[in-house]
Amino acid sequence: MTRPAEAFKIVAAGEWETALAQGVYSGSAVDRADGYIHMSTAGQLAETARRHYAGRSHLLLLTVSLDGLGDALRWEPSRGGDLFPHLYAPLAVTAVTATRACSVSPAGEMRFEDAADTSAD
Repeated sequence: MTRPAEAFKIVAAGEWETALAQGVYSGSAVDRADGYIHMSTAGQLAETARRHYAGRSHLLLLTVSLDGLGDALRWEPSRGGDLFPHLYAPLAVTAVTATRACSVSPAGEMRFEDAADTSAD
């Protein structure tokens, strides 16, 4: 199986501001309790948002380059045996190639603040 070159992490905007000041993201409370930073592939992202972030706002979607994470990155089974990228080290902010402001609706749909409103009046 070919591994993707990037993964995604949804974070609270305030946590990311702290990470930028420190140079590393140490993870959410859940990440720290589990001992690794949870990330998702592009195909896993929608379900992660629905399950874990529904109804939340003031979030950022981080795009993380997996190059250079070395042995700290492990692909481990989770939902239904699907392999998820888990980082067993703090995430250097330099590994984040993009950030995008978002929220997740109560129904679990990701909404991006920079997306144009296409709903009809």
